[in-house]
Amino acid sequence: MRVQTKAYGPVDVDERQKILFPFGILGFENLREYVLLDAVQQPFYWLQSLEVPEIAFVLINPKVFRPDYTLDIQDGDLEELELDNDDGSNTLVFAIVTIPENHSRMTANLQGPIIINREKRIGRQSVSINDTWKVRHYILDELAALRNDAC
Repeated sequence: MRVQTKAYGPVDVDERQKILFPFGILGFENLREYVLLDAVQQPFYWLQSLEVPEIAFVLINPKVFRPDYTLDIQDGDLEELELDNDDGSNTLVFAIVTIPENHSRMTANLQGPIIINREKRIGRQSVSINDTWKVRHYILDELAALRNDAC
C-alpha cells in the first residue's frame, strides 16, 4: 500500500507493517492506525499515522541505550494485546524519542513505552509502574555512560 509520510513523502509499505492502536497514543487517542517503518538513521524507527500524515513518532528500542530496561506495566495492558502468555517473541517494545534543536539532548520516554504484538499487529502505549523509568532519558548521555562502564 502507498502511505504519505511526514519524513519521507509517499512510500510503499507492506500491509504487515500496519499497526492498530485501539486506544490511540497518549495525546493522540483519536488516531488509531499507524505503520511501523525503519527510519533512515538506525537505531530509530518511524511510527507514522495513516489518518493524519503530519503525525509521526520517532521510536527507539530502549535496550539500545538502557540494557537494564524492563517492561514494568499493569498485567491488563499485556492481556489487552494478547501478550499475557507470550515468551517475548511476539512483543516489540519502543520508547518515543523527542529530538530538540540541539540533537545531543534528544530524550526517550521510558515511562510511557509503546508495546506491539508483532503477530496480531496491535499496539498500545502503557505507563510504567517502575519509578526508575522517567519521561526524559537523555539517550546520548546514557550511551556514553554505557561506554564508560565498559572500559
